[in-house]
Amino acid sequence: MPQRYVRVKTTQGNIHYGSLNLNRSVAVFDAAPWDGGQPSGVVLKADSYEFLAPCFPSKIIAVGRNYKAHAEELGNTVPKEPLLFLKPPSTLIGEGQPIYYPQQSQQVDYEGELALVIAEVTKNCSEQEARTKIWGYTIANDITARDFQRKDNQWVRAKGFDTFCPLGPWVIRELSAAAAIQTFVNNETEPRQSAWVHDMVFSPQAIVSYISHIMTLFPGDVILTGTPEGVGPLNVGDLVRIEIEGIGSIENPVISAPISNFTTSEPENKQPQKS
Repeated sequence: MPQRYVRVKTTQGNIHYGSLNLNRSVAVFDAAPWDGGQPSGVVLKADSYEFLAPCFPSKIIAVGRNYKAHAEELGNTVPKEPLLFLKPPSTLIGEGQPIYYPQQSQQVDYEGELALVIAEVTKNCSEQEARTKIWGYTIANDITARDFQRKDNQWVRAKGFDTFCPLGPWVIRELSAAAAIQTFVNNETEPRQSAWVHDMVFSPQAIVSYISHIMTLFPGDVILTGTPEGVGPLNVGDLVRIEIEGIGSIENPVISAPISNFTTSEPENKQPQKS
């Protein structure tokens, strides 16, 4: 089994990076592994922490329509270059944490995806160089308010609600291009989504290179590489699980968002929350 790098919160409220042992204990690091963190000698028992998203990036960059069949199922053409959008870090949640179904939306969809974690400051790199800029791989669910995506000219609202980016539960260093990506809802035996990494229109290296010619990437930044065919709606009470062969799975329940002061479908006038 590959080394699994995690970010956890202890029962005392302390947040640590570390590596997950087979007995589910965590060897605590003195910094994030992509920042050169090393084992500190502290070990957390399996019942003394909860998983967080495995990194807290400066930004989350996502790629739309990166699987041909997914573009077609939504009635879109396949892009000739990566179609980019951003999700705020406040969308991040970890394994088991709830996805909030916003009161304003009538359709919230799952989108299982492979996520990349950046290794170092990256600017204007080639596709060949991009291989060394990817520190590791994890699992993401690009939760989307589909009705707002159809309504709005830009996707900030559709993609940006708090809890709209389950990520984790850990990062691994290497992943086969033949790895399968699947999405399951409510413990169904048949996946709602099923594809392979090599089905992508633009490879992970091509995506990193392309983005690096637009913006500087920093260690721990996250790139979502797109979702396969089969996206669909979630309901309050659902349990959604994304599996990627060679990594594992992330599972999250869907619950109603806390009551807010909204009276319309317009965004709240308040500062973003930190996750």
